[in-house]
Amino acid sequence: MKSLPAFALSAAIACMSIQASAQDLRSSRRSISYHTAEIDGLKIFYREAGPVDAPTVLLLHGFPSSSRMWDSLLPLLADRYHLVAPDYPGFGNSSAPSPDNFAYTFDNLANTMNALTSKLGITDYVLFMQDYGGPVGFRLALAHPERVRAIIVQNAVSHEQGLSPLWEARRKYWADPSHELENLKANFTSLEATRQRHIGSSPNPDRYDPDAWTDEYAFLTRPGQADIQAKLFLDYRTNVASYPRWQKWLREVQPKMLVVWGKYDLSFTVDGATAYGEDVPGAEVHLLEAGHFALDEATDEIATLVLDFLDRLTRHTE
Repeated sequence: MKSLPAFALSAAIACMSIQASAQDLRSSRRSISYHTAEIDGLKIFYREAGPVDAPTVLLLHGFPSSSRMWDSLLPLLADRYHLVAPDYPGFGNSSAPSPDNFAYTFDNLANTMNALTSKLGITDYVLFMQDYGGPVGFRLALAHPERVRAIIVQNAVSHEQGLSPLWEARRKYWADPSHELENLKANFTSLEATRQRHIGSSPNPDRYDPDAWTDEYAFLTRPGQADIQAKLFLDYRTNVASYPRWQKWLREVQPKMLVVWGKYDLSFTVDGATAYGEDVPGAEVHLLEAGHFALDEATDEIATLVLDFLDRLTRHTE
């Protein structure tokens, strides 16, 4: 039997590798399931993937997204880890009661997420936090530090220096919400603001799927959403007031920590990323060619960094 020429053999191996990778991805994607749990009378939606007996990663989404923002990442982690990605009340496929019937505060979002993990029997997890996921996650961490095995941060700020000049208009809303509401909507919830939240200052706008922001804008224009998001963002000032407490916790606990940060983010500056390294000198901080939703442009890079971090963490704790 004749042997294949070197170039043909190389091509055949590459083809087999691609087929295996594609099969792994399909298998991992099939492991994703979609659920709803009742928490305090609310229907809380969550995506779940991976073996339930594997270490758990709790993925907390940002504004104005939902657990859908993790769709590209879940299949890449699901063969080794148990992944739970919920939607907060008022977001995605979870219940969105009127602000007259539910207090939209970050304390309440965190309480709901805590109740969800308890209902699912999750007693320890790695927190993966993006944007609004930061304030929700830090509340979980401070309330139950024994449950947190490690922290992964993706463009979620816990330091004043991480807030860009865009926040000046948002601070005006906190100071005078009745008069600044329309300015907030233009700055925060318009279609153009929703688009820019993804693209930021990236030199590669062609890498961004416009469905991301058109879907989010459709969500923001649902009946009642303007009131929900305005109420919740008014409470965001409590997060800024909590920064010193979160920083103190980081300095005292020194958790295992990975920071993956899209540097083209117009809202959160890279100073917000490097500040974590000052609180936790052992933190691994990576600045990526990406925007606020870094998975838009750096899916493979983030997956590689996260898998390496989780694998080392798992080996260390076995």
